[in-house]
Amino acid sequence: MTLVLLDTNAYLRLVKRVRPAVGVKFGQKGYVLTIHKSVEDEVHRNPRLRATYPWFDGQEFVSERLAKQIRLSDAEKANIQAAQSVLHGWVLADPEPYTSGGRSPPGSTDCWLLALGQVKPAIVVTDDLGMHALAKDFGIRVWHGYELLDKLRSAKVVDPPLIREIYEALEANGDLPKTWQEAKHGVFLKIFGPKVR
Repeated sequence: MTLVLLDTNAYLRLVKRVRPAVGVKFGQKGYVLTIHKSVEDEVHRNPRLRATYPWFDGQEFVSERLAKQIRLSDAEKANIQAAQSVLHGWVLADPEPYTSGGRSPPGSTDCWLLALGQVKPAIVVTDDLGMHALAKDFGIRVWHGYELLDKLRSAKVVDPPLIREIYEALEANGDLPKTWQEAKHGVFLKIFGPKVR
């Protein structure tokens, strides 16, 4: 079994339409989507996210998150905090590599999530390019959200019409990351066709 840990944006972009999502095993490698309570906390702290994603606190989603949330032992928590401290210290010592190209440097919560991916271990799903850069520096496995969507497609959890629907919803919300736009006519070429010049 390979844990696939969703960050807040990955959860919000995918979970409403990919049902059921959290806790479901898929693919030949036995990937299992999971989240941590920090996702819940981040959404509840952010009025804009609560307004944009009112379904987040719907009973079905709350129940699924509570039942399938990743649980940590005291030893794991201590290891994660130590790893988070190293990751965050690394970013603060030299933020420049994590801010180029319009990226924002990984914050404390981002570093905690990457540390969790390192300690558990798990693949962290995030579209945050600063987190991708930091993960690369420390050898932590990360996927973009569209890569997870592609894995779900390979495992026949999602089909082309659903992928089109997810893209349309993200476009309508003004929430389609650049990496997803590029994947539209690359990874998902068979669904969307070549880019029209």
